[in-house]
Amino acid sequence: MAEFRDSVDIAAPPETVFEYLTTNAGMEAWMGRYADLDPTPGGRFAVDIAGHPVRGEYLHVERPSRVVVSWGFAGSEDLPAGASTVEFRLTATTTGTRLDLRHSNLPSAEVPGHANGWANFLPRLAVAGAGGDPGPDNWVPHSA
Repeated sequence: MAEFRDSVDIAAPPETVFEYLTTNAGMEAWMGRYADLDPTPGGRFAVDIAGHPVRGEYLHVERPSRVVVSWGFAGSEDLPAGASTVEFRLTATTTGTRLDLRHSNLPSAEVPGHANGWANFLPRLAVAGAGGDPGPDNWVPHSA
């Protein structure tokens, strides 16, 4: 299994950024077209991204510094619901928050597509988290 890491600086405090990882409206602002979240350990993590149903559960929720979810796609044989893990670490900085992302337990073939997706969505989170409007999301996943 492989891992993908990235980070982004957000001009907002961790408490604000945390809401974009744990509320339906927050998640929909930057990533999904639909979110149904229960941000408690064992709680539901369901986000539809560009027509793909990401399903998993919250594994760890530590306000306002860390969120860990299981991640996969409903009906997928390559990366089934809950098969991988996404960790968001939020660290206060002098200008806001540094968000470090670690997406682990990915099949090697899934890394390029997820790297492409995170390259689209993390900048959108930076805009939304800072109070801006990232605009409509027209991202389309790369075909394998």
